[in-house]
Parts: sequence; structure tokens; C-alpha cells
Amino acid sequence: MDMLIDGGWTGASDGAFDAILNPATNEEIATVPRATGTDVARAVAAAQHGKHAMAAMPAHKRYEILETVARRIEENQTELGRLLCRENGKRIGETTSEVGVAARIFRGYAEEAKRMFGRSVPLHSIPGREKSLAITSRYPLGVIAAIVPFNYPVELWSHKVAGGLAAGNAVITKTPEDCPMAVIEIARYLEEAGLPRGAHQVLTGGRDVGEALVRAEGVDMIAMTGSTAAGKRILEVAAQTLKKVHLELGGNDATIVCGDADIEATADALIAGRFTSGNGQICCAVKRVLVERPIYQKLLDAVAARTVKLRVGDPLDPSTDVGPLINGRGAERVEAQVRQAVADGARLVTGGKRHDNFFEPTILTGVTPGTPAFADETFGPVLPLIPYDRFDEALALANDSPFGLQAAIFTHDLRKVMRAYETLDVGTVVVNHTTAIRVETLPFGGNKGSGNGREGIHDTLHEMSKEKTLLLHEVFGAAV
Repeated sequence: MDMLIDGGWTGASDGAFDAILNPATNEEIATVPRATGTDVARAVAAAQHGKHAMAAMPAHKRYEILETVARRIEENQTELGRLLCRENGKRIGETTSEVGVAARIFRGYAEEAKRMFGRSVPLHSIPGREKSLAITSRYPLGVIAAIVPFNYPVELWSHKVAGGLAAGNAVITKTPEDCPMAVIEIARYLEEAGLPRGAHQVLTGGRDVGEALVRAEGVDMIAMTGSTAAGKRILEVAAQTLKKVHLELGGNDATIVCGDADIEATADALIAGRFTSGNGQICCAVKRVLVERPIYQKLLDAVAARTVKLRVGDPLDPSTDVGPLINGRGAERVEAQVRQAVADGARLVTGGKRHDNFFEPTILTGVTPGTPAFADETFGPVLPLIPYDRFDEALALANDSPFGLQAAIFTHDLRKVMRAYETLDVGTVVVNHTTAIRVETLPFGGNKGSGNGREGIHDTLHEMSKEKTLLLHEVFGAAV
């Protein structure tokens, strides 16, 4: 597969390429170019022409292009789901569903492209401005660089590329190293739908490609989903050119289970939120479970009974519950974190072993605040359960984290729900459902080390546009 630069599909300027491996088998399934600094510079230069063409394009035309792509995604959902499964390792049901979500996202942004509304602001509340009026309009930022992660590449890219184009920008996509293929395929649909030359481009390669985009003078905004460490580096580099930065970063999401929770329903939610969704590789996955002590053992038993029945294996097999992690490095990192947790006093209830890129679904008890197993994000199928005695203690433990993405509470007590919503320093509080949820029409993002800003069909258009004001002095009154 090739990159897309200035309207043409091409290899790297120096001919270098990277192999794409199936994480379930380590089999090579494709090669993609490894972009150079020259390739990045070409893309940024072409985007200067693309941004003017997009800014001049009427909203109804942007709608038509994005709606056409949404239909193409739906028509090819099965094939795209299979392609994503082979390169990413998530279960085939998940990857096919992710493609369907992407189609909805494209269609949602297509509609919102027609609703980039400004405001009319009467000024009669200001002494001396009684006869004046102001209006505001929204304009494209220019060039958006979309840096996409491996875990939900098609869905997360769709927000960035469809949002950027809907707002009238040019977009340069930097694909995830390990799984760029489904994104590249859908990028073909964008080209075939009639985008202007240079309006959307695709670069493949490593971290150096992303850093070059962040440094580039001709890029106006970075929209990135990834690790907190990468986000800090982007902010540091982007400050040199004062470009806008939107970051959706890591998470260590807490789930608070109160004594009145439905044990069976809660156990099902924890399994889905940590083990069978994304193979545990989700920023908003269930990471820490805080359980009121009287029901702690019952919930632990219920979760353990379900966990030992999970089938780990080929993600293309519909009967598989948990597939591989994205690569060997990711699996080894999770293995090291579990070993450290046990060394710090945690106890293995189930799992704990790595098999190549696969890691067994693992339950830990005896995890204490202050240890890495409590404080750090584990990007894999590892679930610690921690008892608590008082509700305020649970809220404090949930907030005891450098992250603040999402949190969940299982209870039927509305007062506890509202207390949690008021107290927890996170972007979203979920009630009686796993934190591993994202609804494309809602603002998604976090506080603290989990990033800045919010991403969603309505919010992204504001993030990827700028507001301009027109002040009309003394336009009301008798005509001269």
C-alpha cells in the first residue's frame, strides 16, 4: 500500500518501507512506505493549496463528499472489518462494528457541515453602544494534522478527518505504525468522492513523521489521540509555532461499585469493559474497580467465574473473546507490569501469563494505592479489584490518579450518582455501565493527564474552526 501526497499515491522518497504484521500470527500481510522529512514537507506544501480549495467549497458540497464516503464505508463494512481485524487483532465482531461507527461519524459530520452557525449579538447592554450590533462567523483553521493511534484507528481517525473536512480545512493524516491499512483504504473513498487535490493526504511511518508535522510551520492544528508522554512532547514542540493542539490521552478509569449494585450485571459490565473490548487496549477501559466491602467477595467470585471461561485466540474466529495485543512490545510491557504488581504485594486470581502477543485475562487483588498497579495505566487485559468501606473513601481513591478521562458508578442511589458526578475530576461519569463507551454525539475527553478539549460531532467542529467578529457601529436609528 502507498501513501497519499498531493493527490497521488506514492512510496517514500528514499524507497524505505515497513512491514505490517498480523498480531495474532506475526505473519507479514502488507508493506507501507516509511515517510521521510522530504515527504512530510511535500504534504505540508500541498496542503496550503488544499486548504484554500476546502475553504472555498460550499457546505453542501462538503456534505455530499462526506455522505458519499459514509455510504461507501457501509457498502464495504464486512471487508473493511476483516482487514482491520487482521492488522489490529481485535475481535472480528468489534472491528466490523468499529467500521459501522465510522460510517455514522462521517454521516454526522456531513450533516453538521451545514450547521456551522455564528451568532448575532445586540450591544444595547453596553452604554454608548445602544445602536450597534455584532455578528460572528466561523472559519476554517487551515491545515489539521491528525495523528491516529492503533487501538481504534478507523473510529478515532474518522472524528479527526471528517471533522476537519466538514469545517473546511485540509487534513494530513499520520496513520498508526502497526495498523494503517483500513485507514488508507477509506482514504481512497475520500479521493474518489471528489475532494480537491491536497485537501486530504496520508503519511505512513514512525514517530519522526508525527514530530515533523508538529514542527511544520504550515500546520495550524494538531489533533492527536495517544499516550500522555506523546502528548507532552507534542505540546512542547508545538509551542515553537504556537499552533493549536487537541489531545486525547491516557486514562486510568475507576469504577465504583456500591453495595446496592446488581452483582451479575456489574460482573458482565466489568468483563466487557476490560477484557472483551479492544483486548484491554482502550484509554477508557475499566482500569481500577473499587468495591464496597460487603459485596466485594461476591463480585470477585462472579467476575473470576466469567474470566476463566473467556476464550483467547484467533480474532477472526467469531467464538474468540480476547485476541492478541497489538505487538510483542505491548504484550511484554503488560507482563512486566503484572510481575511488578505481584512483587508489590498483589495476588493473581486468574491469568497472568503471556503467550507471544497474547496475554491471559488477569484479575488482581491486594493492589494498594501508591503502587504502579494502582497509579499507572495498564494497556491490556488486567483488572484489579480493591475494597472500600466508605463512599467518600471510594471517591477519593478514584480521584487519586494523574489521569481524569472517565469513571463509572454502579448504584441505584441517585444521591450517590450526583455526588460522584459533582466530585470526580473526569470528563464523563457513566452510571451502571462500563467506562469503555464512547458515543460520537457526546463530548469525549478528559482532565489532568488525560488531555485537553473535547472531541465529538458537535464539539470537534468548534475545535477545528475559528471565530471572527464583525462589529457594526451605530447601524440602528433613523436613516440619514
